Amino acid sequence: MDADARRRPRRDALRLSALLMSGGVLLAGCASMPDSGDVRAVKASPRADSQVRVYAVQPRPGADPGEIVAGFLEAITSDDANFVIAKTYLTPETAKTWRPEAGTTVLEAAPDRGASTRGDSDNPGMDYLLIGKQIARVDSQHAYQAITPTDYRSTIHLSQQNGPDGKEWRIDKLPEGLVLGASDFERNYRPVNKYYFAAGRNHVVADPIFIRQRMDPITRMDPVTQSVKALLDGPTNWLKPVVESPFPKGTALRKGVTSLTFDDRNVLKVPLNDKASNVGQTQCDRMAAQILFTLKDLSATRVEQVELQRSDNSQLCVRSSGTEEGYAPDHALGGTGKQYFIDHDKSRLAVLPDDAKNTPAYVPGPFGTGQVPMSKVAVARDERRAAAVSKDSRRLHVASIDSEGEPATTVVQSRGKTESTRLSAPSWDRNQDLWIADRDPAHPALLRLANGGGPAQKVEIVEGLDGARIDTLRVSADGARIALLLEKDGRTALKIGRVERRGPKDNPVVSIADLLSVAPQMETVTAVSWAGPSRLVVVAKESGGVQQVLYLQTDGSTSATSVLPGLNGVTAVAASNEENRPLVAHSEGDGIVRLPAGAGWQTVVPKGSSPIYPG
Repeated sequence: MDADARRRPRRDALRLSALLMSGGVLLAGCASMPDSGDVRAVKASPRADSQVRVYAVQPRPGADPGEIVAGFLEAITSDDANFVIAKTYLTPETAKTWRPEAGTTVLEAAPDRGASTRGDSDNPGMDYLLIGKQIARVDSQHAYQAITPTDYRSTIHLSQQNGPDGKEWRIDKLPEGLVLGASDFERNYRPVNKYYFAAGRNHVVADPIFIRQRMDPITRMDPVTQSVKALLDGPTNWLKPVVESPFPKGTALRKGVTSLTFDDRNVLKVPLNDKASNVGQTQCDRMAAQILFTLKDLSATRVEQVELQRSDNSQLCVRSSGTEEGYAPDHALGGTGKQYFIDHDKSRLAVLPDDAKNTPAYVPGPFGTGQVPMSKVAVARDERRAAAVSKDSRRLHVASIDSEGEPATTVVQSRGKTESTRLSAPSWDRNQDLWIADRDPAHPALLRLANGGGPAQKVEIVEGLDGARIDTLRVSADGARIALLLEKDGRTALKIGRVERRGPKDNPVVSIADLLSVAPQMETVTAVSWAGPSRLVVVAKESGGVQQVLYLQTDGSTSATSVLPGLNGVTAVAASNEENRPLVAHSEGDGIVRLPAGAGWQTVVPKGSSPIYPG
């Protein structure tokens, strides 16, 4: 499944039907034409349809202020080169200073025009109020961030200018950047993951952004070239403190390059400026690997090789598709990606069978014999050890699961008075560090155990906790991000934090910074698992809605196919970092269930709990 299918913003709640037309006149705005099929007129934000192409139309002579505002709002939804026609709705002075690339405000639907106000001697002209419900903001780095749906109000001001046909209304003040309804944003933009190396490490971290579906109006770059340019521009501000790029500072596409082409062997040639001309082979290989990761889900043409070129067109290095996998977060850890669960009868850790007719296999060691009754569990990413929380959630034990004879070690104890105020489920990162939250209201703490052993180190959360208590945590496969379910005032919210490591590599001081809301539209989120480089699977409920299992991106964006087939009473869900692997979940009515690709939920074990993948 490509990134475009995985990650699109919510469609508008209300959709308008497209009008068929055998001929007609548009007073102002845009004519919309499909790439194929009949010609039809389409109002902005009717629905997301990647086949629809919107073509901007200049304002008609003598257009009234309302027509100018409506025409401009429709013109900015087009692929108009450099928004030239959209700028004809602006005064010449405003057209020179308007920066559509400054960012995008995303509303649930196309902005409505509120009441108009005629100015006075101090403020001649007309004011038009734009209103809507804002759901996201995309900044100048193309980073999308969902927000709690919020009333949006802004003003467009118009004044009369001298034109060839006499006085004409034009816009002289307007909101910064673009203001688009969700379906127009979906039609015009697509998601892509840029990739950078984790700071001081040899594996990559995804950095999700949105780029134009087709040609970028400002740069005139196609999606492949846009993605490479965005990669060279560097990581987004949120991720920047924990990643690094082997591209030398100032590296960019060679001056004048607006399109990257494939040769007849599907080799993508990337000409760079002179900042990169003297890099060594190892550094260049890492640079090419970043491009291969970034383009993996983007290009309709398979990239067989990436060739980086110096400013004089000579070859810098070549890297073949597939070889970049050596930098994947889980590469070389030795795990098999099995699915595990806790057996109901004897509280033993078992491997989920491939088929419901088969018998589960219990792991070697104390967790597989029933010696350590457990309520929650996590398996290390190399699948050699596991961490289990005791039945009463008071103690955390660590033991081998690939050999017999070694006893379980107790590494953390909670003093919470009830099960719900003691230890959370644990989580392992790729560095084999073990994470867990003590939910004791008197001594709340996020704890990290280096290499899965003691002593437990308290991890500071720099900002964004806002008095909430950590209920659940999951560390990403790359170890650079952590998903937290935070409980406050009876609501459980999902946030993503950046994992920062300072000091010596073998004994860093670790903290969590800049918690970002991922599901602001949800009343509560009860379970979460990482499901890919920048994707989560969650169990959540909107206000007044029913429980859903759905995919969310770490930036809060969703897709039209985000909601998964219905399943009642879900208490836990787990996904692999490999997105082709099936989901597993626990349902109060069905036991341990699995969701294979293209099928419905299937019961694998009627009784059991805590279904997990390694991590």
